[in-house]
Amino acid sequence: MDIRYQLEPNLSAEEFQTVLKASTLAERRPADDLARLEKMLRHADIIVTARDLGRLVGISRAITDFAYCCYLSDLAVEVAYQRKGIGKHLIEETRRLAGDGATLVLVAAPAAESYYPKIGMKHLANCWAIPRLK
Repeated sequence: MDIRYQLEPNLSAEEFQTVLKASTLAERRPADDLARLEKMLRHADIIVTARDLGRLVGISRAITDFAYCCYLSDLAVEVAYQRKGIGKHLIEETRRLAGDGATLVLVAAPAAESYYPKIGMKHLANCWAIPRLK
């Protein structure tokens, strides 16, 4: 396995959709709405991909000011490639690109909550949200 990581700001909505579905993150994303996925990609500040022989197997999509905060909105790794360090590497690369002054924050999928402490992330209980209307 020769995984290549790269910054990929022009990733297509179709490839994004494919990795969302292959990772199970599609259960919590509008994976069947290509126009919305396209908008999500075009307005992201950092899109890091993981490719195996050119095939997209993982993605980190984040929104940041590159100075103080970075919200890692999507972390998706194809099920067959999980537990190989790809997610951890995507997070590390996203954090590096956001800068040393930025705190990286994410909202964990229920099935992934136990993963993040294992890679050194701290749980914060003081988060609040206004849910999407659609």
